[in-house]
Amino acid sequence: MVSLGCPKNRIDSEVILGLLGDRGYSLIENAAWADIIIINTCTFIQSATDESIETILEYAAYKTTGNCRLLVVAGCLTQRYQEELKEELPEVDLFVGTGEYQRIAALIVESGEKGQIVATGIPEYIHDYTTPRVSTTPFYSSYIKIAEGCSNPCTFCIIPQLRGAFRSRSEDSIFNEVKALAEKGVKEFNLVAQDTTAYGRDLDRPTTLKNLLTQLVKIDDLEWIRLLYCYPTLMNDELIELIAAEDKIVKYIDMPLQHVDDTILKAMKRGTREKMIKGLLQRIKKSLPDVTLRSAFIVGFPGETEKEFENLLAFIEETRFDHLGVFKYSQEEGTPAGAMENQVKEELKEERYNRIMEVQQAISLERNREHVGKRVRVLVEGLSEETDLLLQGRATFQAPEIDGITYINAGQADVGDIKDVLITEAHPYDLVGEIIEEDESISADEHAIDECHIRP
Repeated sequence: MVSLGCPKNRIDSEVILGLLGDRGYSLIENAAWADIIIINTCTFIQSATDESIETILEYAAYKTTGNCRLLVVAGCLTQRYQEELKEELPEVDLFVGTGEYQRIAALIVESGEKGQIVATGIPEYIHDYTTPRVSTTPFYSSYIKIAEGCSNPCTFCIIPQLRGAFRSRSEDSIFNEVKALAEKGVKEFNLVAQDTTAYGRDLDRPTTLKNLLTQLVKIDDLEWIRLLYCYPTLMNDELIELIAAEDKIVKYIDMPLQHVDDTILKAMKRGTREKMIKGLLQRIKKSLPDVTLRSAFIVGFPGETEKEFENLLAFIEETRFDHLGVFKYSQEEGTPAGAMENQVKEELKEERYNRIMEVQQAISLERNREHVGKRVRVLVEGLSEETDLLLQGRATFQAPEIDGITYINAGQADVGDIKDVLITEAHPYDLVGEIIEEDESISADEHAIDECHIRP
C-alpha cells in the first residue's frame, strides 16, 4: 500500500487495509514481493496529481520486475480522471474511486476475473467504529475522521467533486472508536475532516463539534485531543471556551484562512472577511493566551494584485502564527477559479511565496524562542532520526507530520510517554530540551548531560 496526500486519505488507506485483512490478505513491506500493489492517490492540486502519476508509473514496473499481478489505483485521482486514466494507464488493472473504495475486496476479485475495471460511483460512504482499520501511525497516536466530504463553495477547490457532500459520523460511532483505541494505548487523537467545525450539523439529530468534544474528554485513557482543519465561520465562542476549559483538548487550533483581503476572500467564496477574521483571532487569543495557531494561505489567486498581497503579508506579520502553510495557487480544471480571468503569472506566485516564507521563518523562530526556559508536555516518539544519542518527540503545539519536533538531549523515557521537558534551545522549526522528573527542578542553563536513554 502506498498512501499519498492528507491524513484523511491516510485513514481511507487504513480502512482499505482493514477490509482486505478481513478477507485474508496480508500486508508486506517489500513492494517487489507483493502480489497486489495499491496506490491511494491525491489530486488536490497539480503537484499532487503529478506525484500520483509518477508513483503509479514507478510501481507499475513491479509488474515486470516483481511479483505484482494486480495494480490498483484508488482515491481522488481515479474519481477525477476516471476515463482518461483508463486509456492512458493500461498497466493498471483496477481503478477505485472515493465512491467505491469500501468494495475494494470484491472489486479485486472481479478484476482478476474480468480484466481492467473502473469503479467510481457517487461518494456517499463513510466508515464507522465497526469498520476494520489497520493503523499505520505509531501506537500512541491516531487520526480520527469525524466527517467526510465538503459542502463549502470555495472557488479554488475540487474536493466537493471528489469527496461528495459533507456528511458526519454519529457521536456514538466516534466515541466508540476513540474509546477502543484509547484502551489499546493511543494517547493522542487528531480530529480531521474537510471542515471540522461543521461537524454534526447535517445529522438527522443535529449536534456540534462542542458536543462531541464534551463526550470525548470523558474517556479515561485519552490524553490529548487536537483539532485540525477548523473552518473559521463556525469557530464560535462556545467552542473556544470549551477548548480553554478542558485539559485534554490541547490549546492548538488549525484554521486554514486562505487569505485575508476582502476582494480575494469574496472571489474565493470563503464566507469570511478581514474584520471577521481579525475579531475571531482576538477572541481566541483572549480566551486562550497560550494558544498555538496554525493556518494556511494561498498566494497568486486570480486577480491578486500587489495591494491584496501586501495586505496579506502585513496580516501575517501582525498575527504571528506559530505554524504556517503557504501554497501557490494552482489553476485547477473544473473549478470556478480555474476559469477566472486575471490569472497570476507563475514567477510572481513564486516571488510572493518566497516573501511570505522568509517572513514566517523569522516569526517561527521568535515564537519558538518564547518556549525557552519553560516546561512543556512532550509526547516521546523514540530515538532521533539524526542520532541515537537523542530522543525526539512532539509538544502539544506540534502536530504530527506538519509541524516541527522537540529533540531531547537528557533524561529517560519510554516510547509513547508524555513527559515534562524543559526547553533549552530554539530553532526556526524545532526545539531542544531535557526531561524533568517529578522530583527535579532544573534551570535553563543546566542542560549539559552526556547522553539520554530510551527503554525498549
